[in-house]
Amino acid sequence: MDSIYHFKVKNSAGEDFSLEQYKGKVLLIVNTASKCGFTPQYKGLQNLYEKFKNKGFCILAFPCNQFAGQEPGSADEINAFCTLNYGVSFPVFAKIDVNGRNADPLFDFLKKACPGFITNSIKWNFTKFLIDRSGTPLRRYAPFTKPEKIIKNIEKFI
Repeated sequence: MDSIYHFKVKNSAGEDFSLEQYKGKVLLIVNTASKCGFTPQYKGLQNLYEKFKNKGFCILAFPCNQFAGQEPGSADEINAFCTLNYGVSFPVFAKIDVNGRNADPLFDFLKKACPGFITNSIKWNFTKFLIDRSGTPLRRYAPFTKPEKIIKNIEKFI
């Protein structure tokens, strides 16, 4: 498997959602949290989305509560928080695990395709993965990498 298009995830309503629907788009996949020091990155992510959405770009947010319990809310609470505080209009999916035996298969795939520093595990919230138009993971960005620092890489693939 060399593409994310083989994966199904759960949308915020808990329904199965095929990533094949994003075929042909450049994607940034991010594990997120509402009560994290990096949470203000939602603003930068929304800015990226607005800048490039008409050029075939989308951001996919996957809330995760595995890091210090920083995403405790329900899907409705998470969506309300993102919309009210950061004007998020890109898709926010169901809460998932990104590490361990219950890790979502999509994130297992992303971690293998774009290994991390020292270990492949996700180190914290707001780890980002850039995906090309064919669904191939290209690059992994650390949580402290601000969304605006990714612009040049996105522009290469738009």
